[in-house]
Amino acid sequence: MDRAQLASFLRTRREALQPEDVGLPRGRRRRTGGLRREEVAALSGMSTDYYSRLEQQRGPHPSEQMLAALARGLRLSLAERDHLFQLAGHAVPHRAVRADHVNPGMMRILDRLHDTPAQVVNHLGETLAQTAPAIALLGDETRHTGLARSLHHRWFTDPQTRRLHPAQDHQTQSRLLVAHLHAAYTRDGRGSRAAAIVDALLAASPEFAELWREHPVPGGYCPPKHFVHPEVGPLELHCQTLVDPDQSQTLLVFTAVPGSESDEKLRLLTVIGAQRV
Repeated sequence: MDRAQLASFLRTRREALQPEDVGLPRGRRRRTGGLRREEVAALSGMSTDYYSRLEQQRGPHPSEQMLAALARGLRLSLAERDHLFQLAGHAVPHRAVRADHVNPGMMRILDRLHDTPAQVVNHLGETLAQTAPAIALLGDETRHTGLARSLHHRWFTDPQTRRLHPAQDHQTQSRLLVAHLHAAYTRDGRGSRAAAIVDALLAASPEFAELWREHPVPGGYCPPKHFVHPEVGPLELHCQTLVDPDQSQTLLVFTAVPGSESDEKLRLLTVIGAQRV
């Protein structure tokens, strides 16, 4: 671990970011450019003291999880993330296996959607980042670990996951998730994380196994999605998507028809999400 170079790298990347780049207000009292240490710490999900000690060359040896969080907080590119890992004395993450680094361009767009339910997911159905309204709508989907990180896995193994959707939509949702996982498995092949999810579900879920044998294919049209939220009740939302150029990540944005009952409920959820931050 090169403490001096690590500290210098973190500082230069922090000073290069502007508040507007990460969806923060500049404020009148900001005298210098760049982000403050406490802002980077908050964006990375760590304490200000922990981050400050890293910049002051007196911090602990950061784990891979902490480095991944810093890479997201500082909006690093993949090359910059790899450099960060090397400075901290870790091997560079294998890009085909570690699909949890959010593309900086995706993060810049997500930062500007702070008042809208939106999230970035990878091709395995793992949620990588969410806005506060998305957490209010769907729950914190980034908290899961292991195979449960994948919505595809949770849908077929955890009954709680289905409670957010009306029962009449479950069959359609099941087929859609299997189709997307089939595409991920075809892309990544045996020995991949997609294969591990598939093997686990074939053993755990007869419903999944039956659908898997049918080889469903994702359709191009995304119909309105229906939710039954525990606080605001039924919602009908449209889901717009923006796919990353390498097809590994997708930005999902949930909207409602202006003036509709669902639109009013979505506005209420935005307030709820802001209160929870």
